[in-house]
Amino acid sequence: MTDWSEHVNKEVLLDYGTRLVGGFSEPFYKAPAGHAMAEVQFTRDYERSALHELAHWCIAGDERRRLDDYGYWYKPDGRTDEQQARFFAVEAKPQALEKYFCHALNVSFDVSVDNLGNTGVDGIDEFKADVDRQFDRYAATGRPARAAVIFDCLYLWRQIQGGTV
Repeated sequence: MTDWSEHVNKEVLLDYGTRLVGGFSEPFYKAPAGHAMAEVQFTRDYERSALHELAHWCIAGDERRRLDDYGYWYKPDGRTDEQQARFFAVEAKPQALEKYFCHALNVSFDVSVDNLGNTGVDGIDEFKADVDRQFDRYAATGRPARAAVIFDCLYLWRQIQGGTV
């Protein structure tokens, strides 16, 4: 995985003053400060975490990318049903992009409910359907510009590697 993440850093993110960095206990977007580059931080060496965080970066606009964690609301594990519903409402787009990135690398994809402490999460089937509908919308109308560039970068990297990761 390190190879493709370094490829994305060099070929795409450097132009945006951003780098993708693993090894963290929790994912986080560290906005640029002074002369420091922004960091898209992902959990440990988890490939899916990296792809998911890249998807959020692709969706965040210029102003959001000036804020730590894009200024998003985030409630960690142990959400109430209402909080989980809010999570689902904002996660369909980034997870649809993550699905595209997974396809580019030939990596398995499944939605993440990101609420491991709540085993009886309601609405998972509808959320999966929402992610699939958004995925289809992106296929019909195009992905956000940065997401399209990252997809192409990932896909090309995989082809250079002989089609396997």
